[in-house]
Parts: sequence; structure tokens; C-alpha cells
Amino acid sequence: MAASDHSRFVQRIRRRYASQLALLPAGAPVRATMQAAYEALQPLEADTGVRLRILRQLVLERLVVLDCDIAPALPTSCGSLPPEGAHFPRGGPSENQTPTLPTSRGSLPPEGAGVPLAVVTRAMTELAELALDIAICESRPALDALYGPPQAPASEGAPAERAQLWVIGMGKLGARELNVSSDIDLIYVYDHDGETAGREDGRGVISNHEYFAQQVKAIHTLIGDTTEHGFVFRVDLALRPNGNSGPAAVSLNALEEYFQAQGREWERFAWLKSRVVAPLECIQSGSAQALRGSVLPFVFRRYLDYNVFDALRVLHRQIREHAAKRAAGHPERANDVKMSRGGIREIEFTVQLLQVVRGGQFPELRTRPTLDALQRVASAGLMAQTTADALARAYDFLRRVEHRIQYLDDQQTHVLPTRDDDLAWIAQTMGYSSCCPFLSELDAHRELVAQEFDTLLGQKTDCKGCGKSAPVAPQDLDELLEKLAGQWPDNFRARLELWRGHPRVLGLREDARARLTRLVQRTAQWLVEGKAGEEAAVRIIDWIEPLLRRESYLALLLERPAVHERLLRLLGAAKWPARYLLQHPGVIDELASDAMLHERFDATVFTQELQQRLAALRRTGEDDEESCLNLLRRAHHAEVFRTLARDVEGQLTVEQVADDLSALAETVLKVTTDWCWQRLKNRHRETPQFAIIAYGKLGGKELGYGSDLDIVFVFEDDDEQASEVYAAFVRKLINWLTIKTAEGDLFEIDTALRPNGNSGLLVTNFAAYARYQQQRGSNTAWTWEHQAMTRARFVLGDVSLGRRFDEVRLAVISAARETRALAREIVAMREKVRLAHPIKGEKTGEKFDVKHSPGGMVDAEFVVQFLVLSQSGRHPELIDNVGNIALLQRAEAAGLLAPGVGQAGAHAYRELRRVQHQARLNEEPTQVRPPALRAERDAILAVWRAVFGA
Repeated sequence: MAASDHSRFVQRIRRRYASQLALLPAGAPVRATMQAAYEALQPLEADTGVRLRILRQLVLERLVVLDCDIAPALPTSCGSLPPEGAHFPRGGPSENQTPTLPTSRGSLPPEGAGVPLAVVTRAMTELAELALDIAICESRPALDALYGPPQAPASEGAPAERAQLWVIGMGKLGARELNVSSDIDLIYVYDHDGETAGREDGRGVISNHEYFAQQVKAIHTLIGDTTEHGFVFRVDLALRPNGNSGPAAVSLNALEEYFQAQGREWERFAWLKSRVVAPLECIQSGSAQALRGSVLPFVFRRYLDYNVFDALRVLHRQIREHAAKRAAGHPERANDVKMSRGGIREIEFTVQLLQVVRGGQFPELRTRPTLDALQRVASAGLMAQTTADALARAYDFLRRVEHRIQYLDDQQTHVLPTRDDDLAWIAQTMGYSSCCPFLSELDAHRELVAQEFDTLLGQKTDCKGCGKSAPVAPQDLDELLEKLAGQWPDNFRARLELWRGHPRVLGLREDARARLTRLVQRTAQWLVEGKAGEEAAVRIIDWIEPLLRRESYLALLLERPAVHERLLRLLGAAKWPARYLLQHPGVIDELASDAMLHERFDATVFTQELQQRLAALRRTGEDDEESCLNLLRRAHHAEVFRTLARDVEGQLTVEQVADDLSALAETVLKVTTDWCWQRLKNRHRETPQFAIIAYGKLGGKELGYGSDLDIVFVFEDDDEQASEVYAAFVRKLINWLTIKTAEGDLFEIDTALRPNGNSGLLVTNFAAYARYQQQRGSNTAWTWEHQAMTRARFVLGDVSLGRRFDEVRLAVISAARETRALAREIVAMREKVRLAHPIKGEKTGEKFDVKHSPGGMVDAEFVVQFLVLSQSGRHPELIDNVGNIALLQRAEAAGLLAPGVGQAGAHAYRELRRVQHQARLNEEPTQVRPPALRAERDAILAVWRAVFGA
């Protein structure tokens, strides 16, 4: 006997529709074959509703056969789940088996009997889409005959177009994950208010709202009513605005107003999977895309949105309480694979929570199907890949069990059957020899899911029977200050006292004030325990205060204690991080990653993530210029903050910080240049013949936090409009890099080092650039410009231009020069720089500035520039742009500096950079009182004297 014969539902279908079963073409049902079967039924049955109901029976019978009648490879032992990431045949490993790791990310273990889950969910989803499309088209003619078609507002001089009703699939229908006996959650939205055209006699005019309300009833009759042939789908409209008390159909404008004024947090989870599923004509024409403009801002907020944690906890608690009430007195109902602990719903909630929290800033997370979303959150680093794979295996397993439960009687249930033969049938069709190994694996999957869900929401098991009651935590800031402030340090207590009457604190909603109180209490507790210093605790209060209206940051810190703890450590280490965090508060979520502190900037990964986010925006039509600008800024700020956190935690040296910030700036320049060129209206070629030359700190890979970029733009293009095109391009590019948006800016750009400085062209033909630098003709570079060339390098653009720039740089810095004249010019320039930066107390020996005083960093830099320009023709090891420290060491090795002098100067320069870096992080002066740094000053002065004399 075939396994499908056990299904009582299949038995009924075969008795009633034996002669029609062959009308459904062979193979897995898809929309085209279902359409063919529907049309083949027409000669036998004229009624649309009857044909759709019979079609459903044929599809379900086929799915049971495909999913259950394939002979399974039965396991030989019970066994529990293998370790996360391991592969075992169904039923678990035998005693001598060794797990094997999956060969690709996101791969699922072999699932034994049946077709892949996607075959079943696709068939049911496409059946619903086809049925709804037929129903919406079939319901129009009768209504049009009575009232005329509903009309959209007419454009001047053009006839009025038909207003359209969109059927929005929610939940599993929207995500294309429909199960075999599922109801379909629908919301009906029409695109325009207005009136119908009326009949030819001028009567019958009604509002579009009334027309579509009647059409919804007609659609329900065709789809949802139960007749002798059953139903096509059970229809649930409870998710529409205002629930069951709301109108059956709402206009797009009304929906948008509802989102803004009344939309609740839990509804954002429901709308996450929303999709227009019918009519097909509106999907194909693209008109239904208008819905996304209202839905996306409602579901995905601009800032990281941890407020949804509480909303999801409440919703989940209500679901569990409802499940518990249903199971009261009916213990068999506790085995609900969807709603019980560790069920399908908890997997969906887990991934949806991560999507809603981060999807506003990371559009690549915006996807409907659960399995796809799991892989995306793992790729984004929000979940371990092994966890995502384990949850994917659990989801696949539980969904296939759910289908088998429903195959039995076509009931909308998710509870394991109590009949032994039914349970054995499910186990067998899942690929198990008996119920024991099946139930063992079911329990293992559910336990894993429950643990991950509880971990995400910070759920704790209630302690019952221990006989101890926990002390009640203060519920208000005033109460907290009165009860506990005596234990706190003076500065922290005094700072918090200012909040008693602070308008921003008093203006908070009650739940936000409760969050703030709990956050202050936790900070104070860590302060008393010695986990945080008083300075850090005061700084976090200073940081929170301007952000109190953005309640999601309170929620974030409360939900993520590890983030709160690391933030305190960061704020306690230096002052500048607090300023950066105030400008870009959303970046603090980067602290949630344990691995982040031990990583380095990766240009390839950074670029890939940006391109993925742009592609995600493009799919929803959101890739306008402002969105691109904000995308670049968010990514840049987050990466700068990662480097800052590693820096403050002592994971990076000053040189490594500069390397990473320089690499980040180059990468942002490359991505911005590419995006900007693609959006240039008058571009005349696919790839610009263009290059960017970096000078100064970017050229020398010594970029610091907030450094501006010294860059020069060059091109070589024979097109007659090239000068105008590249001038427009560079203006646009500079605007993209410097303009302040809601997310801030990227860089300050300095182009003063271009030929003829600020009076020269913004972008220069490369041939003209080369002539200027190589002093051919009357318009040539000054010595200080050649000093700058020692630190210049090609950073992006046409590769051939990069090679030619390297040739020009080599020619410039290795050219023969009169050494004494060059020395006089460079010493004079050094004196001019010193006079421009007077240091009070320097002459009396009270102050030493690590950069500008004699023996400071600028002295070392001028020495290196002189050595490169005067000696690289004879010593090619000085040509490479490897930084001041390495060049001082190379100069000593070449015999240009006495033994030990170059090394001592290099070590001194490194230490002066470190001191300058730390001073800037703490927003302190870069001046010290001697004898501090005397050894370093003397080492740099020794280098200066060795090169220039006294």
C-alpha cells in the first residue's frame, strides 16, 4: 500500500474526483500546470468557484503523493541531533558514524523521504495567487455592469484610468511559504479614492470604497465559502487596519495615515512579509510597487530599533498563554509544532526581530522567506553561521512535520496526532523506522529553537518554589536616587540629580522612563562593583542626555548588557569617542560583536556589503541619490567606529590605525567614484579615464580620525567634451563626499595641491599635470610641491594613468638638484611653518609641542623630504612611499645618517605620533612639559643637525 493511501483526506479526494485527477499535468504542481488543469475543468464545470475548489483537491492529492510515496531510506538507530553544522542521514548517526561538515554555507542535511519543502510551499503559494487572480478578474464584470468601473483621478486632457484593488498576501503567503491546509491572511488595498463611472444611463455611481467593499465580498464567495466541494482557502482579514472592526478594503492613503498614527509594533512584524499577490496585471505593470513606499518606512525605521524587543515579548507571551489555555485539560495539544515552545513561530520571530531591528540601516536584510532571511542575518554577522544552519534545519524539519499533520484530514492544525497509527505514519513518511527516533529528533530541534529564542529575547526561566522573593527594583528615577544614591560616588550622584527636573527626562513616556531607571541602576551597580569607573559613568550620562528622545537607544543598551558594558569601557578610556558617538549614535550596536575587536578592516568585504545594500535598495526602487549618500555615510561611520574601538581597547598600534583609516578612505573613494560616475547625466563612456592622486596623510597612509583628504584629480580622454564632463564629474564627486545629510558627512576635501593651487583647474589633463610637475614650460611646480610629491601616490582610477603617475613621481623626486640650494629652500619653508604655529612657552623651555616645536614631528618630516629629493637618484631605496619611519631607517642603512641616528629618529617619531594620537583621543593639548619626551626631541634634533647642520 502506498503511504498516501493512509491519508483520510486523500481517500476522500480519490473517491470524489477520481476521473479528474489526470487533468493536472504530471510532476510538481506549478502555476502553469494548475492553470492548464483549471482550463481543462471548464467543459466539465462552468462555475468558477467549483472549478477552483476541485483544482485545490487535485493539487493537494498530488502533493501528498510526491511528499509521502517516495520510498525512504530508513534509519537504523534513534540518536539525537548531531552537533551544529554536522551532516547525518535521517534518524541520527549510527554508533560508528562520524559527522561530516556541510560543503556550503546554508546547506541543509539530507531529509530522507519526500520532496524538498520548497516544492510544497511553492505549489500552495502559486495556487493561492492563481485563485486570487481569477477571483479578482471574475468579480469585476458584474460590479462594473451595476456601477461602472472605479476611477482614478484623471490627468488633464486624459481619460480617467481604472482604480485598482490590490490583494496583499501577509505571513506565509507573502513569503511564498504557504502550507497545505493554511488559511491565507489577506489585506485589500485600493490605489485611489474616487467614484465609479456609473452606468450608461448616468445612474449607479458609488464611491470606490463601496465598490471595492462589494468586490471583496465577491472574492470571498469564490475563494473562502465552504460548499459541497469544500473551499479554496480559508481567508483571514484580521490583520487589516483596525482588525475585524476595520473596513474590508482601505485606500492607499488611508493605509499610510494608519501606519503613521495608529500602527502598532507587532503590526510591523506582520507587514514585514507583505506582498501584492494579485491581480497579476498590476504586478507585471509595476503599479503595485507604490505600496512599498508606505510599507517600508513603517516596518524598517531609520535608526536601530530595539524598542521592538518589548513588543515581541508581549506578543510572544500572549501566544504562549493562548497555547497553554488550549492545552489545559488537553495535554495532547501541547505537542503543537507551530505555537508551542521551540516551534515554527519562534524561528520566525527570531529572524524577524533581527530584520526589523537592523533592516532600516541594512537593506540587504529585507527579505520575506524565513530560510533566506536566516542566511542573510548570518552573512551580516548578526547570528553565527552554525546557529543559522541549525535553525534552518529545524525549520525545514518542523514545516515538513506540519504538512504531514495536515495531510491526514486537511485540518488547520499543527498538533501531533494522538492515534498511534497516524503518528507512526508521520514518522515513516519522514524517513524513520518508528516513532522513537522521530520524536527524539523533534524534541532536539525544538529545544535548540527555544534556547536560541530565549537567548535573543533575554528570557529567564521563572524560579518557582525556591521560597525567596527578589527585591523590588525602583520603578522611578526619583525613587532610585532616594533609595540608592548614598552608595554612589559624588560626581555621578550630582550629575544624576540634575535629571530630576530635566525637561527631556520629564517628557519621556512612562515605559521609556522605566527603561532609563533600569539603565541608570545597572550603571550604578557596575560602578559600585568596580566594573566601571566614575568618569565613564558620568560620560555615559552626558552621552545619553541629548539622545533621550530617541528611545530606541535606551532600549538597545538595556537589551544588550554587553554593549552597555563595552560602551562604558570605551567612554572611560578617552573623550573623543563620546563626541563621535554623539554625532553617530547608531554605531554603538557594533559593540555587540565579540569578534569585531580582533578583526581588521577588509576592503573587499566592505565593498561587497555596500554593493549588496545598494542592490537591495534598487530592488525596492529606493536607490535615489540621498539614499546612496546615507548608505555610504552609515557604512563609513560604522567602520571608523570599529577601528576606534579596537584602538581604545589597545588592539591596534598607531601605525595600524592609520593603515586601516587610510585603506577605508581609499575604499570609500573608490565606491563613491563608481556610484557617482554611474549617475552622471552626461557621461560618455562606461568607465571614466580618470585617476585620483593622494597627497599628505592619505598619500603617506598616516590618516587619523577626522583627517581631511589631500587629493588631485587627473584625466586623459580624447573626447571633445572631456574637459566639461570630468569637471562636472569632479564637482559632483566632491559634493557627494562633503555634503552633510541626516547621516553626517564623509570627508573634508582639500585640492590645493593641484597644479597652480586654488587658482588652477579642479581636474587636470594628465599631460598638463606631468609637464607642471616635471618643470617643462613656463608654468611649473614649486619646491614645496615637490616635497608633497614625496608622499603622493595613485589611489584609484585608470590603471594606465596609475603607471604613468608612478613614472612622473619617479622622475620628479629622483631629478638632479643642487643640494645646498634645496637645503636652503626646505629650511626656509620649515621656518615659515614654525612661525605660522607659535607655541607659547616654547622658548622658555616650559612647553614642547610634539608636532611643531624644534625636535618635533615636522622636523623629521622635512628631513625625510630633503633626503628623498636630494638622494633618491643615487639611492633608489628612498623612492618608495613607505612612510617617515621606514625612510629614516633606510637612510641610515644607505649611509646617509650615522649609525644609530636614523634608528633613534625613527623610534622617536613613532613615540611622538603615539603621544599625539592619545592626546587627540582625549581632546588634550599636544604639548608636554619637559623633561617629558626629552629623549625623543633630542633624537629628532640629532637627525636635523646631521642633515642640515646646526
